Amino acid sequence: MPLLDRTARSFLLLEILSGMAITLRYFFKRKATLNYPYEKNAISPRFKGEHALRRYPNGEERCIACKLCEAICPAQAITIEAEPRADGSRRATRYDIDMTKCIYCGLCEEACPVDAIVEGPNFEFATETREELLYDKQKLLDNGDRWEPELAKRLELDAPYR
Repeated sequence: MPLLDRTARSFLLLEILSGMAITLRYFFKRKATLNYPYEKNAISPRFKGEHALRRYPNGEERCIACKLCEAICPAQAITIEAEPRADGSRRATRYDIDMTKCIYCGLCEEACPVDAIVEGPNFEFATETREELLYDKQKLLDNGDRWEPELAKRLELDAPYR
């Protein structure tokens, strides 16, 4: 009987017909894939991507050079140098992040008492050379200026969990 059953299945092409039925069933359903460069999926408000240094509304940079982010970074990707200013406050003269070392853990963001360093919503920062992934203070400030509305909104949404 198993031989007759197997012969009937192969003669009637039941495997191919069941495969075609599955194909037709999914043909009329909503597609799960995106045309990536042109269509983008929504990201979570708690997503941690490219780093940015923020400024106060008056344009002054927020970083007070406390070096807590440098101390807490498990990958030792952050380097900060500071000097006192004429008014007695300290500001960072050098703020570098080696993005090839960064593990995107978010500890630098959590350690910052003034929300100066944040991880923004940008995940599209592929480069052709390693040197382009060595972020200096100016590049980080430019990222902060570019993404400030999204960063402020994300920090506001994340506030209940901090």
